[in-house]
Amino acid sequence: MSPPEDLDRLSHAELKGLVIKQWEQIVELQRMVVALRDEIARLKGGPGRPNIKPSGMERGTETKPPGSSGDRKRLRGSTRSKLTVDEERTVKLATPPLGSRFKGYTSFVVQDLVVHPHVVDFRRERWQLPDGSVLTAALPAGIDGHFGPQLRRFVLAQYHQGQTTVPRLVTLLRSLGIFISKRQVLRLLIEGQDGFLTEARDTLRAGLSSAPWITVDDTGARHKASNGFCTQMGNADFAWFGTTGCKSRLNFLELLRAGHADYVINAAALDYMRERALSGPLIARLAEHPVQFFADRVAWTAHLEALGISALKVNPDPVTIATEGALWGSIKAHGFLSDTVIVSDDAGQFNVGQHGLCWVHAERLVHKLDAFTDHNRAAQATVRELIWQLYADLKAYRSHPSKRRKAALRARFDRIFTRKTGFRHPRSSARAPQRQQVRVVDGARPTRDSAAHQRIGERHPLPRHQAQAQRRHAQ
Repeated sequence: MSPPEDLDRLSHAELKGLVIKQWEQIVELQRMVVALRDEIARLKGGPGRPNIKPSGMERGTETKPPGSSGDRKRLRGSTRSKLTVDEERTVKLATPPLGSRFKGYTSFVVQDLVVHPHVVDFRRERWQLPDGSVLTAALPAGIDGHFGPQLRRFVLAQYHQGQTTVPRLVTLLRSLGIFISKRQVLRLLIEGQDGFLTEARDTLRAGLSSAPWITVDDTGARHKASNGFCTQMGNADFAWFGTTGCKSRLNFLELLRAGHADYVINAAALDYMRERALSGPLIARLAEHPVQFFADRVAWTAHLEALGISALKVNPDPVTIATEGALWGSIKAHGFLSDTVIVSDDAGQFNVGQHGLCWVHAERLVHKLDAFTDHNRAAQATVRELIWQLYADLKAYRSHPSKRRKAALRARFDRIFTRKTGFRHPRSSARAPQRQQVRVVDGARPTRDSAAHQRIGERHPLPRHQAQAQRRHAQ
């Protein structure tokens, strides 16, 4: 930014606007310096950025029991109510003193753990048929091999949850009286686990078909001696984890198919392609072709090559957009995410379908805004407080829902939205008083009072990262 010709001729308002511009540029430069320092440290192999603790507002909105923890008395028998008594024993006095009267019994519960080998010899009937062949009775359900289901469960729990190594696990089992080798333990851990994969796939399909909302996130993970990414999907009723070699929107859509491998061109797929700015002639080619279903990636790739889409070198990449659209069509064709909201941390790969931010990340966007005046800082603090107040009330409503409380919360949200943005919410009544609406351009925020840069007759754009965040979250 070039300096003005003569600072002395500038008015007070112009000097104030110039200072605001400089502040914004300083903040952007400081953010760039921090990013460059992190990149230099990473290239040099030094320590990364410190681990910042998550927001404590989630715990702050939890309902607290009355009284302090020291005043609350521990209820006797609370543990007893959670236990199932397997055996009752009566303990008698050897010789009660003369003149004593029997006053009943007093209960004393003891928890114990019984771990011992249990060997079963199944005597299977054998019958010789008239043709000379022998028919043997089948083993009971759940018996597969010479080790029972409880032993398999113990081995899997100790290895995966207890982080017990195979040599220590072999030693533990032998000390309990189980005759087993290291190779047999490895077989219990590796072989015959397809049932778990099938169960996980069916759980994901059921969740995507019926859940009103799901949370998604990913993190780095090592798999088969190589770096990858573990993606989590779930809500209060289910959880699913999948490890892949990359993270992208294409990869996320493939995971949302829940094990299906097909590609489908339907109305949902074509709408997705239009939203992602795929050209009209290419959409017409895909829509007018008689074949709309493709069994796997090979068939889909051959279809794109036959239509000449793979040879195009334009931006955005038509192959990527068309593939994402076909995956989205497959998701909708299988009945997944019919009316499900995807809640994430605003990562780009998760922005598909009905998408929203979790409360922590929605509040974090307000927290990261740069406020340069006392008026802006007060407005920022007020909005953050309103977010968490509304969140606490929604959690209370979830515990005891009712139509009356739902209507009150909705009206309250619409009222806050109108007061803070200057716009009427689409759900607001048509009879509501009209507020003066201000045209919002990129980088400008409608406020209740005129901001400093509006009073001097000039709009100063926000820093680039704030403008992008505001365009993604207009409300």
